Amino acid sequence: MFKAGITGGIGSGKTTAARVFGVLGIPVFDADEESKHLLRDDPAVREAVAGAFGERVYPSGQLDRAALAAIVFNNAEALAKLNTIAHPAVRKRLAQWVDEQRSPYVLVEAALLVDTGWYRSMDHLIVVTAPEAERVRRTMARDGATEEQVRARMRNQVGEEERLAAASSIIRNDGHQLVIPQVLALHEQLLAMAFE
Repeated sequence: MFKAGITGGIGSGKTTAARVFGVLGIPVFDADEESKHLLRDDPAVREAVAGAFGERVYPSGQLDRAALAAIVFNNAEALAKLNTIAHPAVRKRLAQWVDEQRSPYVLVEAALLVDTGWYRSMDHLIVVTAPEAERVRRTMARDGATEEQVRARMRNQVGEEERLAAASSIIRNDGHQLVIPQVLALHEQLLAMAFE
C-alpha cells in the first residue's frame, strides 16, 4: 500500500488539508488522535505511562491530559520518554489499519513525522506550511492559548526549514494560495505514483 505522510507545524493547516483528501475518498490515519486514544484506552500503554510518570496522570483511572501535558511540554527528557511509549504503539496500530484499507493510497497525518524520523517509512511526504505569525494567530484563536504558550509548543517541534527540507511536496497555506486546488493536484500525482 502506497503511504503518503502529511505534516506541518502547529497552526499550519495540516488537518484541514488532510480533511480534503478524506473528502476525495482517501483514508486518513490521524496519528495524533490515535495516540490520544491509546493513552486513554490501551492497557499496555496506560501501564507504561503510569509507570513512567506516576499514577497522578490517571487519577480515578482516567487520563488527565492536562497533568501529563504539564509534565512533558517543558521537559524534553519527559517528552522523549512519552514518545518512546506512544510512538511504537501508534505505528503498530497504523500497520493494522493499512492492512484493512482498500484504496490506491492512504494518508498518514502526524505532527511529528519529521521530528521522529517516521517520515522515512512513508513513500511520499507532504508538508503544509504557513508563515509563523499566521500559525501563531490561528493556534491562539483555535486553542484559546496565549502567544507565549503557542511559541513554547512550537519550540517542541522541529523548525520549518527542517520540515521543508524533508518534503516530497509542499502545500502552501499562506492565505494567498488556495489549499483545495493544491490538494487536488497532489491527489492526481499520488494516484499516478500509487499505480506505477
